[in-house]
Amino acid sequence: MIPDTLEGALILSAIDFFLSFIIIGGIGLVLAAFPYLNRLGSISDEHLKGGH
Repeated sequence: MIPDTLEGALILSAIDFFLSFIIIGGIGLVLAAFPYLNRLGSISDEHLKGGH
């Protein structure tokens, strides 16, 4: 349990600081994965011109 003092506030701020880096890094990984996902779902022009 984090105490309700100045020391507890500093501890909570430090935890929040490091967790924000983890969340921002996770968002970066998701954004970096989009080009690879785009290649997996690529559609060729021949497929589009062929109809259903």
